[in-house]
Amino acid sequence: MTNTDWRKDRIGSAHRGENPTVLRRLDQGFAVIGDRQFLPGYAVLLTDDPSVTRLSDLPRARRTAYLSDMERLAEAVERACRRLDPAFRRVNIEILGNTDPYLHAHIWPRYDWEPPELVRVPVWRYEQEEYWRGARHELGPRHDGLRTAIGEELDRLGAQ
Repeated sequence: MTNTDWRKDRIGSAHRGENPTVLRRLDQGFAVIGDRQFLPGYAVLLTDDPSVTRLSDLPRARRTAYLSDMERLAEAVERACRRLDPAFRRVNIEILGNTDPYLHAHIWPRYDWEPPELVRVPVWRYEQEEYWRGARHELGPRHDGLRTAIGEELDRLGAQ
């Protein structure tokens, strides 16, 4: 598999250890850092089973465990982002499933430095070309400190 093929099978590549965005393996999924970092710390909880398309597909015990993983990732993002950027405000959590057909939860850190017209609206209002597709916000080596910080917080929360 080439370095870019992992995007075509994010869950399978995570299981094989080939998905470079994986931060940690959690109980019911994979904590990954987002491909786009226009809001530094953006992370996603991927289900570990690509056939699971919605939260209600999971039996109650696994559903509860998935939600616990989601909360753990959200708190890890919150702690790391608060420590690294004094303008950190909060996290937003979304389970949408409108584009990718498998269960996944978005963890969006929000900041006081965001443009005033965007700081209080869903992140999907950010302009597509500049924020979602442009090279400026691609995940890269400059995010290694952020990756490490979120991973360390996940480890701390898992040990509690």
